[in-house]
Amino acid sequence: MRKSFIVFICVLFIGAGGIMLVFGNNTPPKPDAVTINRAVIASMQTDNSNEAAAVLHRQITDELQRLDADRQNRDKVFLTFLFVYAGIIAATSILLYLYCEKRILSPFRKLQSFAWHIAAGNLDVPLEMDRNNLFGAFTESFDLMREELHNSREKEREADRSKKELVASLSHDIKTPVASIKSATELMLFTAENDEYKEQLQGINAKAEQIDSLITNMFHATLEELQALSVSVSEIQSSAIRGVIRYADYKKRARPFEIPSCLCLADLTRLGQVFDNIIGNSYKYAGTQLEISAFFEGEYLVINIADFGAGVPEEELPLIFTKFYRGKDAAAKSGYGLGLYISKYLIEQMSGDICCENRAGGFLVRVRLRLAG
Repeated sequence: MRKSFIVFICVLFIGAGGIMLVFGNNTPPKPDAVTINRAVIASMQTDNSNEAAAVLHRQITDELQRLDADRQNRDKVFLTFLFVYAGIIAATSILLYLYCEKRILSPFRKLQSFAWHIAAGNLDVPLEMDRNNLFGAFTESFDLMREELHNSREKEREADRSKKELVASLSHDIKTPVASIKSATELMLFTAENDEYKEQLQGINAKAEQIDSLITNMFHATLEELQALSVSVSEIQSSAIRGVIRYADYKKRARPFEIPSCLCLADLTRLGQVFDNIIGNSYKYAGTQLEISAFFEGEYLVINIADFGAGVPEEELPLIFTKFYRGKDAAAKSGYGLGLYISKYLIEQMSGDICCENRAGGFLVRVRLRLAG
């Protein structure tokens, strides 16, 4: 870069020196006084005044023509020099621009593009740079930084995946003994005769059910992050949906309801998990009776599940489906804030949707399932 500027300055000095050499000592052309004096003397020596005037006029005209020719030659030389010098300046400027483009501007644009990729989290794009450019080792350091960031991200991703796989595996393994406890408790309830004994067994069974529900939610949340929570959508009868809801309402708090006869696109097993979460939340936070209704809305079957509790603060409604989010009133309740998050994921995989809202005298969850055909 320094060499290019030195060359450019030298060209400027050469041009200035050339102008001084060519025109510094070259004074403008002047009339030849000797020739004019001779013409005047010759005209005075003749007796014919007309002839004398013609001789004087011819001599002066010739001298003026000579002066004009000298001036034109001088201007021509000056213009030629200017054109040549301008051409040298233009060529030097173009070469200087090409040099700057190759050695400065182009590498800088590559650095700028590289910075954008890094800021966007794209660490797979290397910084391709000529080692002879002005940024030199500076650019190599940037690329080394990218490689280290890429390696660190891969290690972090692998560690996170291993952690999730461990959680999923442990959740699955814990469910087996819990299921055994529930089965044993149900058998003991069937054979128990003492009311106090039955009440204790029911408490054990309720706690086992609670543990099973929490483990199921954690297991499914982990699988969803691992992209392994499968949903098999098929056509199911609305009567099967009614059975799933009645099974989820194991405390029998739902008032009698009917679902219009139709075919819906859903995964019956996953739909059962959704209603388990919804009705389980109502048991936990409202503890009231449930009012269930169903109707058609365009291409959807809409199922409303409403309780008569205090509802949810309005500022918390937009966050209720967020993973691990728990409201202020949930601090004293067990749970991890996964139920509605998983329910939303499952319903969306069935091409439906789920939403919540406060209503007069309670809280309402609306599930929309796409109709078949």
